[in-house]
Amino acid sequence: MREQFELDLGSSRIAETTADGSPLWWKVQSLAAESDRLFVKKLSRNDTSWADDPRKRQAGFYIPRPVRDAGFFPPLEADNPAKPHIFHAVIQVLWPQTGEVTTSHLRHFSNKGPEAHCTRVPRVLFSELTPASFLMAGRFARPLAGCRWWMAVLDSAGEEAEILETVFDLPVDFRYGLFHAHAISAARRADQDELEELIEEFRAAMRTGTLADVVSRYAVMPDPAVIARQAREQWLRAEGLAAFDPWRIAAPGDAIMKISREIEYRLYKGHEVRRRASELLALLANQGDLPSAVVRRYPEIDAVLLSASQQRKTRAGRSFEQHIAAALDAGQVRFQEQAVTGGRRPDFVMPDLRTLRSNRRSQEGALVLAAKTTLRERWKQVFSERLNCEVYLATIDDRVAPNAISEMADKSIRIVVPESLRNSPEAFYKGQSNVLTFREFFDSEIRGRRPQLIRQR
Repeated sequence: MREQFELDLGSSRIAETTADGSPLWWKVQSLAAESDRLFVKKLSRNDTSWADDPRKRQAGFYIPRPVRDAGFFPPLEADNPAKPHIFHAVIQVLWPQTGEVTTSHLRHFSNKGPEAHCTRVPRVLFSELTPASFLMAGRFARPLAGCRWWMAVLDSAGEEAEILETVFDLPVDFRYGLFHAHAISAARRADQDELEELIEEFRAAMRTGTLADVVSRYAVMPDPAVIARQAREQWLRAEGLAAFDPWRIAAPGDAIMKISREIEYRLYKGHEVRRRASELLALLANQGDLPSAVVRRYPEIDAVLLSASQQRKTRAGRSFEQHIAAALDAGQVRFQEQAVTGGRRPDFVMPDLRTLRSNRRSQEGALVLAAKTTLRERWKQVFSERLNCEVYLATIDDRVAPNAISEMADKSIRIVVPESLRNSPEAFYKGQSNVLTFREFFDSEIRGRRPQLIRQR
């Protein structure tokens, strides 16, 4: 169970609304401010499948044992002498998305497993969810409207889920966690100290009239390839490895995912806050009336924020490709990157474009590896029949629906995912014949079927 700490729940990216018409994240932010503890869970298939099957009676989601025993929910008691194996508690829950209050039940069948089950919840909120969506719950510091708890479901395809992941700084292998709203960990204090230093630097620059120099210094962020290399080096030091060699890394897909989505993103955010904060200060400094400056210069402020969002998304995609390329290169795998063929630009052609154009769809021919951090409809940009070779699509997206996986299988596209995602209960990759891990891709598809792709060391 992962504990987290002081949270800034503000954001300008809002999509879903609540029963009273207000933006969902604003409501979540307000409710979290009234809570003494928060619970977040990435929903698995077992948590939601009941909502899409009309044959099933009212069900609910599962509560992991560490959360059940941590005091977030009331203690469960065996209050039925005829069934001493059933432990039970009743809670009043406020659901901001529907505006209703439910008398929900927590049940633990001690003869069936360690998890508890929260039932009598709004079916509509759990229906037709994108895989790997989130449940967020809070325990009110003081009861509100007769409730001690509130809960919301955030679809992973919506912007609220993205905000949640950012605000809570969720790791790539996150499944569930309890969060204290007012405690600050040593790691968070270190982050705060760094921000305080930056704030003082800006204040000093404004006092001395040198803000333009600070803005100029932070205007150019390091090249993405440099940040990517720094992230890999940090991971290699932590793992005690000398090279990003996929043949020596037990789970190369997990490594790529962690480096790209955690380590590199933290490094990037440090540079981003300096650049964007300095740009906004340059717009608003010496404007006299701050409210007037914000309103009148809002189009320019919006342009800065939009540019930041677009650059962040571009970085994520390119980062994923760079780490795959680094693994292929360190593993002595022959490949050509971003080769143009017939108006298309596959991310990786192995071994090269000349072999691809030889038009031999065989074990001795070429293969294409496309890389997309998120799929949604973007996988349709890849068509194996047009490339006339076997096509593999690498991703770290755990939100791909079963029908999309089947459609890709129909197009002869094989999906390559990190090792931990293959059997993740939150994703739908398990048991799919066209899904393999990065470990399997390197071992079976390259070394096993195409050893000629590996250069002699």
